[in-house]
Amino acid sequence: MDVRRAGERYPGGDATAGIETWHAFSFGPHYDPDNLRFGAVLACNEERLAPGAGFDEHPHSHTEIVTWVVEGELTHRDSTGHESVVRHGDVQRLSSAGGVRHVERNDGPEPLTFIQMWLAPLSPGGDPSYEVVHGIADSTPYAVPEAGAMLHVRRLGAGERTAVPDGAYAYVHVVHGAVRLDGTALAAGDAARITDVKGLEAESVTDAELLIWEMN
Repeated sequence: MDVRRAGERYPGGDATAGIETWHAFSFGPHYDPDNLRFGAVLACNEERLAPGAGFDEHPHSHTEIVTWVVEGELTHRDSTGHESVVRHGDVQRLSSAGGVRHVERNDGPEPLTFIQMWLAPLSPGGDPSYEVVHGIADSTPYAVPEAGAMLHVRRLGAGERTAVPDGAYAYVHVVHGAVRLDGTALAAGDAARITDVKGLEAESVTDAELLIWEMN
């Protein structure tokens, strides 16, 4: 198990434009050849946008982009004609495939925080697709078969436990709260990269929310 602390993430964004970003993996000017990916996960970015701030239209290709809103409202528009507002509890996925352009903005009155995770597809190319699952239930897995991955969203009360799915790779990101994972304390923004997972449990010290990727 390789634990990466919130404070070890690479800073990014543009404070003058109301954008603050924290990158868990090598990204943009923060090139680190030893931190390019884990399993299918290429990026895990925490984005904080002030009201009115956002990312103007920009391209993506050959990436599965999964977004989890922590607080506020994310407005999404893309070149295939989709437009939506994503809130806490919703899972958004943009399969960029052979190429797509999109806009992400905070058009709401409150600050916006979201976690965006990029996954490598098993096969490049294809046609872009888009999906939002509104109000996903706790413990309901969300499959991204294009990347051979499954997302588990867990919301725990203090003292509750959850199993980390057995498998070749698991990526555990703490959205908020405090947990213990195999005896190791994790706080908000911390993550654990686990290989050959067998019989691991996370125990919540406080109310907590976890994003767990199960990967082949």
